[in-house]
Amino acid sequence: MAYPNYGQSTYKSMPQPGNPRETEAWALTESARRMSVAKQADISEDDMLAAVRLNWRLWTIFQAELAGPECALPLEMRQDMLSLCNFVDKRTVEIIADSDRSKLDILVNINRQIAAGLFTVPPPAEGETAEQGVPTPLSTNDMV
Repeated sequence: MAYPNYGQSTYKSMPQPGNPRETEAWALTESARRMSVAKQADISEDDMLAAVRLNWRLWTIFQAELAGPECALPLEMRQDMLSLCNFVDKRTVEIIADSDRSKLDILVNINRQIAAGLFTVPPPAEGETAEQGVPTPLSTNDMV
């Protein structure tokens, strides 16, 4: 089954290669957009579930990157993100099991919040250069 594009024929805002943070933020935002559209009653259940499964795949990629030994994120941040991945897994299974569109809201909000954090580049700490102040993305590869 092809994923519906929900009225968008091309990805006009797709990030340029070479910026993993921006790619991850874009993927989360795009997935949130698809799930938000899928909440509407006139969207078929199959299309709603396709949007949910696409989001699940994205979070599975995050989970695999976070669990890998080459992940450069601090341990506490990795653990927090893995806990969030676990929550997304459980909520996704619930949605697939009962097709309750109202349960999509939390996944949409999580995606938007994480994307907002990835789009934000914090200023460098005192004594750091601009490059040193930028947190490491979840992965070093483009994910979408």
